[in-house]
Amino acid sequence: MTYAEVDASTSSPESGWTAAPLTAAARAGADVFAHALDIDSGAEVGINSDHPVVTASVFKVPVLTEYVRQVSSGELDPNARVTIRAGSATIGPTGLSVFSDDTEWSLRDVATSMITVSDNGATDIVTGMVGVDRVNATMRSLGLPSTALIGDCAALFASMSDDFGTTDPERVEQLMVADPGRIATMSVCTPERTNRSTPRESARLLQLLWTDQAAGPAACAEARRILGLQIWPHRLSSGFPRDDVKISGKTGTIGIVRNEIGVVEFPDGHRYAVAVFTRSHAFGYRQPAVDALIGTVAAALVDRLANA
Repeated sequence: MTYAEVDASTSSPESGWTAAPLTAAARAGADVFAHALDIDSGAEVGINSDHPVVTASVFKVPVLTEYVRQVSSGELDPNARVTIRAGSATIGPTGLSVFSDDTEWSLRDVATSMITVSDNGATDIVTGMVGVDRVNATMRSLGLPSTALIGDCAALFASMSDDFGTTDPERVEQLMVADPGRIATMSVCTPERTNRSTPRESARLLQLLWTDQAAGPAACAEARRILGLQIWPHRLSSGFPRDDVKISGKTGTIGIVRNEIGVVEFPDGHRYAVAVFTRSHAFGYRQPAVDALIGTVAAALVDRLANA
């Protein structure tokens, strides 16, 4: 069963169930693209559900999916030891990317850090092992042809350097701040030129993971375990503030893009896969209004499904 889907570019925020999310988007200064699925009934609802979107770090969920599949097939050993030399990890604000000393983790823990703290260094280790082509092939085999990777985190940062004509990451940040008008046209902010998906496909991937269809039952359970450990509470979770509601998900942020996809599970057994992607009208590293928008939109979509 499919409920209403809305093209926000032609819809009025003054009427219908979309009034709250579209008004919130306008106030936050962002465009919104979102989809939600009742995991068990298949009922769905969305706003710009099939619009191509930049995944940013949400691409780590397809990587995680391929990782658990290859562990299940015996191609990868989650207990294998991975040595990370100081200064060798891909740049980023968390995890291995900011560690000062050599360390050794299990591959399982590297994959966990990829999701829980959105560790770019860990992500590129896992992506290098599973292979970008394998991830893309799996997405196609799962019926998600619009979900595709052009590369890992290092590749995304390289494209940013190319856009600004410098190999110095600090200089890239300086140029972004100095000329924020260019950010919307950067490769990493253009779906056709970067890692991408659609809200519908992102929600569907979560549904497949929660119903043991993306891989075997043990593999899907491991993916669910890891996604349930994400620490960020300020986006999707803001729409569901009750402590008895479980949120499992993955955020994504780059340039003017702020996203989160996740599964919302209620104590009565109802569970919903939700994917919310946004594009801010102005650049800023801190955008609490857009972060809150993600929770507002997610709550509106789930409420629509629960009460339709």
